[in-house]
Amino acid sequence: MPTPPSSHKAGDLHFLKRLNRSAILELVRRKPGVTRADIATLAHLTKATVGTAVQSLLRQGWLKEGELQKSSGGRPGRALHLNSNHYLMLGAEVGVHGIRIVACALSGQVLASHHERLSPTTPEATAELLATQLKTMLGSAQLANYTPLGIGVALPGPVAPGEPIIRLAPNLGWQDVRFLDFVQANLPSFNGIWLMDNEAKSAAFGEIYFRTGKIPESLAYISAGTGIGSGMVEGSHPPLVTRGIQGLAGEIGHTIMQPGGLYCHCGNRGCAETLVSGWSIRAKLGISEEEDLLEALLPRLNEANVQAVLHQAGEALGILLLNVHHALNPSELVLGGSLTQLGSSLMEPALNYFKAHQNRLAGHSHKVPLRIIEDSTFVSARGAAAQVLASIIHGSSELI
Repeated sequence: MPTPPSSHKAGDLHFLKRLNRSAILELVRRKPGVTRADIATLAHLTKATVGTAVQSLLRQGWLKEGELQKSSGGRPGRALHLNSNHYLMLGAEVGVHGIRIVACALSGQVLASHHERLSPTTPEATAELLATQLKTMLGSAQLANYTPLGIGVALPGPVAPGEPIIRLAPNLGWQDVRFLDFVQANLPSFNGIWLMDNEAKSAAFGEIYFRTGKIPESLAYISAGTGIGSGMVEGSHPPLVTRGIQGLAGEIGHTIMQPGGLYCHCGNRGCAETLVSGWSIRAKLGISEEEDLLEALLPRLNEANVQAVLHQAGEALGILLLNVHHALNPSELVLGGSLTQLGSSLMEPALNYFKAHQNRLAGHSHKVPLRIIEDSTFVSARGAAAQVLASIIHGSSELI
């Protein structure tokens, strides 16, 4: 997870200058096209302070100048934007059936991506493969002129707050793993920052952080894939991730929906994942781990038993969406993950259940929007890259 900012003594001039540059960079990130005069007004800084800080950020390659903006009086100012041609952040998601990596510009634009399918294996072997893929991406010609800032890794399980340990990834069979240590051992020359988080939390963070314009007060991302998870973020600067004392906040796949039901990979019985998850659908329909779930299911969608399994899973997903809505009540719900690609057989019962029940407690008040990401292949990896950028802008990095 991102490193918290270090403490500084009051009156530390170097720290105050860095704080100003951080505030300016964040303003330009959220409001592309602002001018120096705009920044002075919005950040409550003097024009001289803004001018000096902006020159520093231009010189370091963080910002670039754009077109002249019309002025209501006085001289026109130049629009300021993040420089998408100098720095990049790397993000990776280690899933149960594959590794996904991206290189992102400061704006969140994906510069390069790679997805490789693999079967579950040991943390050491997975880390070695991930490091190899990261080396290949960093060495590609299209990224030759970029400076990497850091690497963020998203994993399918709760990560301990305050330290990079994945406590339990039940669908991988990993427990108390310092996964970043293994990756770093295979990339000893990489000098950027490293961080690690849960895949749904990373996805939620990226969905709110890389937005410009109107940002929701809060956002919950529900990840429906091999397993089921969620992440909740508050839209402050930077967004705050809800974690819980043990990092378990958002583990909706392991909330109990059927007491005394089937055993879950976590060891409990009747978890939501026994009703709706990639692994439970595989088990009920006899699809092996070696087969791609979507490729195996799409030709069989008209079979009666497939329809029945997907309808039951869809309704369970709708119940989970409703539970997240009631338990967290975010401003926006976002649903992603590979199961969304199964189409109406799963999604219709899920959405119908949620829409029919979401306003029972709130009467006829405004409905919380539910957005579906049909292709979320790189959402978590991109979110991990966003966490790298936020850690640098709002942390104690000397790069700014």
